[in-house]
Amino acid sequence: MASVTMTVNGKTVTATIDPRTLLSTFLREHLRLTGTHVGCDTSQCGACVVHVDGKAIKSCTALALSLDGAQVTTIEGLAHGEKLHPMQEAFREHHGLQCGFCTPGMIMSAVDIVNRKGAMLDEHTIREELEGNICRCTGYHNIVKAVAAGAQAMAATKVAAE
Repeated sequence: MASVTMTVNGKTVTATIDPRTLLSTFLREHLRLTGTHVGCDTSQCGACVVHVDGKAIKSCTALALSLDGAQVTTIEGLAHGEKLHPMQEAFREHHGLQCGFCTPGMIMSAVDIVNRKGAMLDEHTIREELEGNICRCTGYHNIVKAVAAGAQAMAATKVAAE
């Protein structure tokens, strides 16, 4: 067993864990932050995307112990109280979800895209950047619309994930 300390959604957490514990498992089972979904365990679906030190990663591929001292933001950490993050609001407004399983990872990836590429995103760029996120329910059309709208809203309010 090993001790790990990190800041998750602005709160410092410390736990004793098996050194083989994945970040996704740590978040879901140890911290009860179940918005981070695990859909494949092979880093293909993107449902487990979180931000670590301001960058999107697939939490099913990172050992929690390797992130000792890191700043982690999950989907639960985007909203400010009752006020949704602009990207969350855009997914709601533009029906960028169907069953909702992939949605947390899509939103976290979308915020990362805007943080890296800016708000002026064309459809091709959005689709290319979301290539690592799989949605089995939709044709991605409304997801792309939601990301574009969320990017504009983020620029208008100058909101970042971290």
